[in-house]
Amino acid sequence: MLAANAGTWLPAASAATTGKPPVILVLGDSLSAEYGLKRGEGWVPLLDKRLAEQKVPATLVNASISGDTTAGGRARLPRLLEQHQPSLVVIELGGNDALRGLPLAGTEDNLLQMTKAVQATGAQVLLVGIQVPPNYGSDYTRRFEAIFSKVAAATKAPLVPFLLKGVADAPDAATLFQADRIHPTGAAQPRMLDNVWPTLRKMLPK
Repeated sequence: MLAANAGTWLPAASAATTGKPPVILVLGDSLSAEYGLKRGEGWVPLLDKRLAEQKVPATLVNASISGDTTAGGRARLPRLLEQHQPSLVVIELGGNDALRGLPLAGTEDNLLQMTKAVQATGAQVLLVGIQVPPNYGSDYTRRFEAIFSKVAAATKAPLVPFLLKGVADAPDAATLFQADRIHPTGAAQPRMLDNVWPTLRKMLPK
């Protein structure tokens, strides 16, 4: 689908060209879609607030869907690029691929093709990595984690290695997850934002 449509996408217009604030598009799963949280508690709405507080001129679009996989994100991406013409796309996908036991090669290829497709429009990409629990086995855990760094290296895209750093590996981790032990609570969301913010801020207008 991406290959067939790549030639029809228009390059993302720069903020300087259009006079409009740059658009940040977040393409994620339940970790970015406020699953189990009150509206406004998730790290993406918190990011919107931080942009406003720090007077960073940007419009934030959250296109995250709970349960989405890298294949789902890849299928949705062309329309989102056409509709929003983002200057920066944050890709936070992959966790559901692992939960469903999908082939790692497919996850890697989906992330790679999404990143290349965004870059082909002239927009920037920020990859946000995720890790799986140790019970998946050390080999699978290592190979899954490596997917994100491999795609980042191949495309020269900035990478946040682990969205849940300071959450899943925190001493108080049990208190930072909902009853399903998969989705972080509202208390964990500021930590998640703080993991993304330093890298994202460098990619935004000064």
